[in-house]
Amino acid sequence: MGAAELIESRCEELLEANRSDVSRARSLGASETQIDRLRLSEARVTQMAGALRVVAGLDDPVGRVVDGGVRPNGLRVERVRVPLGVVGVIYENRPNVTSDAAGLCIKAGNATMLRGSSSSLGSNKVVVSCFCDALSKSGLPPDGVLLVEQVDHDSALEFMRLQGVLDCLIPRGGPSLLASVRENATVPTVLDGDGNCHIYVDRAADLQTATDIVVNAKTQRPSVCNAAESLLVHRDVAREFLPVLTAAMEDVELLGDEATRAIVAAGEATSEDYATEFLSLKLSVAVVEDLDGAVEHIARYGSGHSEAIVTRDLRAADEFVRRVDAAAVVVNASTRFVDGGELGLGAEIGISTQKLHARGPMGLEALTSVKFVIRGDGHVR
Repeated sequence: MGAAELIESRCEELLEANRSDVSRARSLGASETQIDRLRLSEARVTQMAGALRVVAGLDDPVGRVVDGGVRPNGLRVERVRVPLGVVGVIYENRPNVTSDAAGLCIKAGNATMLRGSSSSLGSNKVVVSCFCDALSKSGLPPDGVLLVEQVDHDSALEFMRLQGVLDCLIPRGGPSLLASVRENATVPTVLDGDGNCHIYVDRAADLQTATDIVVNAKTQRPSVCNAAESLLVHRDVAREFLPVLTAAMEDVELLGDEATRAIVAAGEATSEDYATEFLSLKLSVAVVEDLDGAVEHIARYGSGHSEAIVTRDLRAADEFVRRVDAAAVVVNASTRFVDGGELGLGAEIGISTQKLHARGPMGLEALTSVKFVIRGDGHVR
């Protein structure tokens, strides 16, 4: 709570640092997507503080008994949640990640080392300063949250290799950062992967609902990982649906297959387009024969992040949920809801697209491990 109050009270200082970050990023040729991720506003600062207050109010996972029982020989066995230890987070552009990561790590009993990008260094310094002051005022070690201020390439590689210091590394960024972590990290890693998210509009979809969902998922904030990047439409509704959707989002550039281009104006989509996380007002479109075709397309091009279906057919929805392999499967709602804050986690430290330890939006529980506690009464084996 103290960090939230300090972030709000130092809002103008934070915004001034952020304006300098944005100006420097523009001068270095940053894209509009990168600028959107970097830029703060009073509203976004308020959201950062609000997320911290929600996290502060969540139940503490540390010490929670996951399960347990008594063995036939009288031994009492429990699994209890414990902190991971020192969590390293390496990420790009977004100052709100600094706030969310620090708050979640501290609440889960961890220390954290944060290594942001050079573009957001000024903003990150202010945010971390708020946390250090809040920790100190609470009687906790102020170095429970540390910011790595060396932002060159070599320091990133060194950070990924801090064996004996970091207990876990969580990267948040684009394909180049994730590839570097896969190649160079020597500490345990939870990968926050690409968000090549699909929406499948089924033959039984309510088309107005489908329009609203696709427009929201693509345009509400296109620069984030849970924005929709690819649209799949059942051939039976394509001629009716696609012109209406196109009119509803005129600013979005469409790249489509031959069937799509026969209905609406669109560029020719390549296999690379279907596999791309655009993070911009661009959408790949394909007309599919049926649900099987949609599932096959997602299996081929999806990144395992979030996949959605719009349908009034319960059987189709259940089959889609059963067959699609992703961290999150959404029925009749926007992919933008695949977010820690929207799913009751308060905030998130990332969205894991791998299958071990954590999958999907990572909140407090994902920042803990378990240990077995075994209680006996002189038992010997």
